[in-house]
Amino acid sequence: MDLRETDEQQLLRESVAALAGRFGSEYFLAKAKSGEKTTELWAEAGKAGYLGVAVPPEYGGGGAGMVELAIVAEEIATAGCPLLLIVVSPAIVATVIATSGTPAQKERWLPGFADGSLRMSFAITEPDAGSNSHRITTTARRDPDGGWRLSGHKYYISGVDETDATLVVARMEDAASGTLRPAMFVVPRDTPGVSYQPIDMAIVSPERQFTLFFDDAPLPADALVGGEEAGLSALFAGLNPERITVAAYSNGLARYALGRGVAYAKDRDVWGTPIGAHQAIAHPLAAAHIDVELARMATTRAAFLYDAGDRGAGDAANIAKYAAAEAAIKAVDAAVQAHGGNGMSLEYGVGALIGAVRAARIAPVSREMVLNHVAQHALGLPKSY
Repeated sequence: MDLRETDEQQLLRESVAALAGRFGSEYFLAKAKSGEKTTELWAEAGKAGYLGVAVPPEYGGGGAGMVELAIVAEEIATAGCPLLLIVVSPAIVATVIATSGTPAQKERWLPGFADGSLRMSFAITEPDAGSNSHRITTTARRDPDGGWRLSGHKYYISGVDETDATLVVARMEDAASGTLRPAMFVVPRDTPGVSYQPIDMAIVSPERQFTLFFDDAPLPADALVGGEEAGLSALFAGLNPERITVAAYSNGLARYALGRGVAYAKDRDVWGTPIGAHQAIAHPLAAAHIDVELARMATTRAAFLYDAGDRGAGDAANIAKYAAAEAAIKAVDAAVQAHGGNGMSLEYGVGALIGAVRAARIAPVSREMVLNHVAQHALGLPKSY
């Protein structure tokens, strides 16, 4: 594996950075404080083809892979505009439909993902299920008049108020055995019986979290993604891309924070000396930089293995997500500390990152569940839960 980026990948990174840099953290924070959405940034990134870089070319996408989508997610976050919906819509949902959808579903949905004109949320989490997807209670039953009826609720679902539909993980009855098995359904936001409520969060972001309710919501037969046999394979198709792009998102936030911390350490003078000359300031920033660079390498490796279809991509994706979340927390902490009291002021742009990077240690899979995965699958230790 050659860790050097190709000329095309370098150009993609530079181009995305230039576009996102025209918006910047001031734009992002202003949108967050006003309750508005980052519609302009999303639209320009979509028009330029960045959001659809991993969508197959026959549907209008760039035909690249997770390496390129991770570059997009990282560079937009590095500019101070971390777009969580990149993780959800292009990475999870578009990948699931591209790999597991029926031909008709691909024709219907993928062109919109390719140009950014379509956005979907992803709903798997439930209050009583936690990380155990086998305890999901949202259920789809067959409607005698055709199609499906969806009942249940989901928790901590990103961007429901600004997406066109949600890809919902539910359980449907197996006609042969009578048991319930996982399945995914595309649920348009305006479907009768669907409602949602915002969750008040400590994170400063235009992208909000919601509880979703399904009250016997009617769905057409073709809302079931990939047909009745897709099941877990369709679900798992989106989980590694999710972890990889969360890692890229975290790496970008870390780089942004370090950039602000280093700039402040160079400019802030105490008794005629820049504070960055003191090891108490320089060493935490340097150590955080090392951790971030290691996390970026882990993320690139995970994306490379995923694109190559390597069986080790699952372990690598979890490792990258873990490493990037921890490195981002360390980077933001170092940047805040370098700023002193100014680190907690919104004016300096680092204190507002504390909640965002801390959340990446918890979601989409907690640090503890990543450690369980690595212990069991990479080290061969007995399952602990």
